[in-house]
Amino acid sequence: FFSSRRRHTRSLCDWSSDVCSSDLKGIRLCGSGAAVPRLRVSNDDLSARVETSDEWIRTRTGIAARRVADETESLTSLAAAAGQQALQNAGWDASSIDLILLATSSPDDLFGSAPKVQALIGAGSAVAFDLTAACSGFLFSLVTAAQYLRTGAMTRALVIGADQLSRWVDWDDRRSCVLFGDGAGAVAIEACPAENDGLLGFRLNSDGARGDCLTLAQTSERAELLPGMSHQRGGYAPIGMNGQEVYKFAVREVPAILKQLLADTNTEAASIDWLLLHQANQRILDAAAERLGIAADKVLSNLANYGNTSAATIPLMLHEAVSDGRIQSGQLIASSGFGAGLSWGAALLRWDGPTS
Repeated sequence: FFSSRRRHTRSLCDWSSDVCSSDLKGIRLCGSGAAVPRLRVSNDDLSARVETSDEWIRTRTGIAARRVADETESLTSLAAAAGQQALQNAGWDASSIDLILLATSSPDDLFGSAPKVQALIGAGSAVAFDLTAACSGFLFSLVTAAQYLRTGAMTRALVIGADQLSRWVDWDDRRSCVLFGDGAGAVAIEACPAENDGLLGFRLNSDGARGDCLTLAQTSERAELLPGMSHQRGGYAPIGMNGQEVYKFAVREVPAILKQLLADTNTEAASIDWLLLHQANQRILDAAAERLGIAADKVLSNLANYGNTSAATIPLMLHEAVSDGRIQSGQLIASSGFGAGLSWGAALLRWDGPTS
């Protein structure tokens, strides 16, 4: 993993003799955006399809409803709408963007959906590519984009987290279909003087040995290619997960990585204005806050309205809290993403964009 800006600086200098710590810049979080499908599916709606109830879902997850893309919506259209809103709120023209990173595990095209997003928002000068890290994807992408800005290689970036997991859910499996929804969120970031840095530190981790706990795996169907020869047909099975193991992983690892990050950055938990975690389960959010000693009224949550939108949850929640005036300029946000891979990460952020 990488941790703290100081450690990252040493890594960059190892990679290139042309880059040294004095060249590194900070980043500013300048604008946010979000987009969700029109179709709202409540717990009561789902109970008409599978054996479940609003009470059963709420008490175990905190989810009351989720959004599902209809025939007029797509991963690409949601991502582009969120990105356009982030640019608008930052006051930027799309032509000023150097980089678009799309965090997604459910692209419309397996070759990548970011270039299509680039075209839709008119960012003709930007390089655009996808980054896949499931529910950790937005945080991993934000950290990745920041490195391009820190070195001076680029000036402005758009980081989008978007997923349309409704097409990969087994809607007859009551254990998993109640959890997921579709959505997109975005943040516009730009290089700034190091003393104004809005990414105060980060840690990223992966553990593939536990990856079987949460998967969206290829199917193993094969077909004849030539006599005596076969090939694998393309396709994926529905999302599979061991809910208990994923829950135990998150409750254990999320507070631990956040404590490490706070120690790295010499930050007291009491100085955190907001705790912004991946919105997977309300019990995970509550447990992490309790173990960190962070008051419940500092925990941001919109899980009840959207369910788990994977890479979209953090930027979607960020935009909502910025838009309604909860997050104010200069406030500190401790954030953590976690999920399939298994992967998890944390970042200490300072918001510097417009607020309501």
